[in-house]
Amino acid sequence: MENLKIFSGNSNNDLARKVAQEAGVPLGQSKISSFADGEIQVEIQESVRGQHVFIIQSTCPPVNQSYMELFIMLDAVKRASAEHITAVIPYFGYARQDRKVAPRAPISAKCVADLLTTAGADRVVCLDLHAAQIQGFFNVPVDHLFAIPTLARTFRERYGFGEDYVVVSPDAGGVERARAFAKRIDSSMAIIDKRRTSPNEAKALHLIGEVKDKTAIIVDDMVDTAGTLTQGVDAIFKHGAKKVLALATHPVLSGPAIKRLKESSIEKLIVTDTIPLTEEAKASGKIEVISMAPVLAEAIKRIYGNDSVSSLFD
Repeated sequence: MENLKIFSGNSNNDLARKVAQEAGVPLGQSKISSFADGEIQVEIQESVRGQHVFIIQSTCPPVNQSYMELFIMLDAVKRASAEHITAVIPYFGYARQDRKVAPRAPISAKCVADLLTTAGADRVVCLDLHAAQIQGFFNVPVDHLFAIPTLARTFRERYGFGEDYVVVSPDAGGVERARAFAKRIDSSMAIIDKRRTSPNEAKALHLIGEVKDKTAIIVDDMVDTAGTLTQGVDAIFKHGAKKVLALATHPVLSGPAIKRLKESSIEKLIVTDTIPLTEEAKASGKIEVISMAPVLAEAIKRIYGNDSVSSLFD
């Protein structure tokens, strides 16, 4: 492990420290600051020549600031003669812009992928991409990690499993994720049919499946403004569920999200630490965090040792 270095951007230092600790290496010394006009300045404060460098940076809000920090850190270690450079991006921003949705619209996720490789990334590690096909936007290897096995194992230990639960997908696109979770907790499944009216706004229409007298678990990859989630909760209660929990990998929680969660009938939202919670979110009393540091650390060790990463989820 002597040639392994792990550095962190400013977006999620707590997660980076946990990952380094789990991997058994000290977190690399670096300094990220800004000039008076807002330009980012990066200093790598130790030698990385000939090293395998991993840079951990969630591209969470402020998204553009987080990406610029990552781009400049990648460039810094590339110019410092690192042998291999891996960008570890627990939350990949711009992932929802993975296709043209209107004439003359950009495919921003592809643009970001190109910028990452141009800046110096030889490999990318992501966790629960919003759209799995984003892996194909890169011309370098991408290791796509999954939170569902960790979330399901922890859920079974803390809350139990079986037919008293029903796992609910908030839309048709999330069925595969919900099915994977339902299989691991031995429960049935349901689907909410929704129609999106505009960005960040959706209306739940129908519930496909049986939730009556059961504890429903809504499973999604992220919670942004929580509009989809809270509407889903209302729809599930209308169909006779006893109570509703939710799980999501990425707690973006922007805009009115915390207010909506507080006002909703949802009992608990279980998330991972890919994005640090705000003080308001922590004080809500409805959010429980499960760390993905062990999974990320194990993936880093396997990549460094040229071992299989996919077998991590077998």
